[in-house]
Formats: sequence, C-alpha cells, structure tokens
Amino acid sequence: MTRDQIRDTVVGIINEILPDGDCSGVDPDKKLREQLELDSMDFLDIVMELRKKYRIEVPEADYGRLATLNSCIEYLEPKMKSL
Repeated sequence: MTRDQIRDTVVGIINEILPDGDCSGVDPDKKLREQLELDSMDFLDIVMELRKKYRIEVPEADYGRLATLNSCIEYLEPKMKSL
C-alpha cells in the first residue's frame, strides 16, 4: 500500500467507528483523539479493525505511535507495504 492508501484506510476506519465524525479537516500532525474526541474504546476499535481487516497487530506499547494521522501512516507503512 502507498502512503495515500494507508491514510485513506485509517480515515475510513475512523469514519466507520465515528459515523458522525468528519475526518476531512483533520490536521495530520495533531492528535486524533483531541481533534475527533475519540475515547479509549473508540481508539481500541480502530486497533481492532486494523487487526481484523489487515491482520496487523499493534502491541499496547505502540499505541502512542498512532496518535496522529501522520504517525499512524509512519507506523503502518512497513506493516502494510505488501498489501
């Protein structure tokens, strides 16, 4: 997957979890939880969707690396390269 595809994937998952949320104005360098008012369950749902749809395991120790849209892309890029 390309970086743009990974971005679209993450945004799509967030939109599924927060159907009333609008990711179009998300600043890619600011924390997603603050911009979209994600609670811890919403965040875990995102991690679960990555595992379910793409078989990507995100250890709890790495959750902080998914804080912003850009950090998500950086973290997921090597894991999703072959998809």
